[in-house]
Amino acid sequence: MEVKNCKECRRLFNYIGGARLCPDCKSKLEEKFAEVKKFVEDNKNASVAVVSEEMEVSVQQINQWVREERLIFAEGSMVMINCESCGTPIRTGRYCDKCKNTMVNKFSGMYQRQELEKKKDEKDRARMRFLDN
Repeated sequence: MEVKNCKECRRLFNYIGGARLCPDCKSKLEEKFAEVKKFVEDNKNASVAVVSEEMEVSVQQINQWVREERLIFAEGSMVMINCESCGTPIRTGRYCDKCKNTMVNKFSGMYQRQELEKKKDEKDRARMRFLDN
């Protein structure tokens, strides 16, 4: 385990992984998340700026929760974030459906190519060879 300083309170703590927050700050952030989620459910047409101002949470933190698909705004809401690949406006997550499908196709194609290369190698090894003296 590593010992690091908390990003919020600057105290030392044993860092395990994920956000660089001590357990106390992490639990406070989770409590704040629950409050924000409740506020968004009660105020379906609230914008990110309004939620940020009312709940005293940064816009960046709200966007992070939306990207992590933990916080989802109502269907009719105008809250949108951009796809990290092409910039298309999306409601939640990191990538739009088109970019997700493109990535899945690329990854599955790479996986199949590697399997074919392994089969070729196994086929070549099974041959009998003669050595010249």
